Amino acid sequence: MEKMIRIENLNKIYKNGSVEVHALKDVNMEVAYGEFLAVMGHSGSGKSTLMNILGCLDRPTSGKYFLDGIDIDIKSPDELSLIRNKKIGFVFQAFNLIPRTNVLRNVELPMIYAKVKAKQRRERALELLEKVGLSDRVNHMPNELSGGQKQRVAIARALANNPPIILADEPTGNLDTNASEEIMKIFRDLNREGTSIIVVTHEPEVAKYADRIIVFKDGCIIEDSRKEGGKNYLA
Repeated sequence: MEKMIRIENLNKIYKNGSVEVHALKDVNMEVAYGEFLAVMGHSGSGKSTLMNILGCLDRPTSGKYFLDGIDIDIKSPDELSLIRNKKIGFVFQAFNLIPRTNVLRNVELPMIYAKVKAKQRRERALELLEKVGLSDRVNHMPNELSGGQKQRVAIARALANNPPIILADEPTGNLDTNASEEIMKIFRDLNREGTSIIVVTHEPEVAKYADRIIVFKDGCIIEDSRKEGGKNYLA
């Protein structure tokens, strides 16, 4: 069976003048459909570089990357943009909401790019905002929301085009403990519904929600462990 993600002998080298930085070194990994994966490692370990490649925001120097059976290496920039819009939902530490646009419009944005009709966009956005507990904040601007609320808007936006996978880069990095727990419980519930989720984090409290943890060091995977007994459904 085809995996959601398959990468083979992946390398990424950045050049800084005459100096080469080997950010990823012969990385091999697979992620199954419906898996909840946490990627951990210290700053400079390669986890953010991996996330950028998984999100089709950067290309490897060598190696292969297949997303949902698609050979990413042979795709043009325009094709990659379409793949990102259809296949991947992004959630970032800094939320990346449009400041002068209300909550509803922020959630609608990916659907505008996907040329979804206005009525359908609005219905879908309202449905998603209710799903993340923000149906009473539809007309609010981002600066009127708490950090946790902003991240819930970002999650709703990430789900707009019903992507099979969510990539979350330090999604709780700017949040307090209670808000962090709320966000991770939303991810856990989404995963229970079948969405594949990959979270980059340096926090063990966040990683504990995942079924599988991969640890990077110096561009290499040094640990790949799964929760005993399958899925880790916390109370």
